[in-house]
Amino acid sequence: MNKKSNFGPHLMLDLSECDHRRINDLDFIFNFLNTIPDKIGMVKITQPYVFPYSGAVPEDKGITGFVVIAESHLSIHTFVEKGYAFVDLFSCKPFDTEMARDLIIMAFISKKPKAYMIERGTGFPRNIHLLQAAS
Repeated sequence: MNKKSNFGPHLMLDLSECDHRRINDLDFIFNFLNTIPDKIGMVKITQPYVFPYSGAVPEDKGITGFVVIAESHLSIHTFVEKGYAFVDLFSCKPFDTEMARDLIIMAFISKKPKAYMIERGTGFPRNIHLLQAAS
């Protein structure tokens, strides 16, 4: 028998009309990335990496952050002058996507959040031993 399933959930948030102070605060974003994995039952395996960004398009300045979790990763990209943040949370194990969504929206005080959730890895073979036995 070859048991296949999805690899895991990928929660993506487009957060508009965010609190400008929060999306422009390196310490706030570092602390967010540092504490959210534990709140959602994930295991952080690195310290967050958080960087200010000011590129070729001046109004696109913001902060980019990333934390590696045992289950995959959590990333954020902010656009301060536009009041916008993009947050991605990808995991190889199921998690309470609604709770995670709500925590993230509340953290950045988004007045117009949009959340998308997809299951990644359709047909991903969960058990390699089952795959080998079917060969």
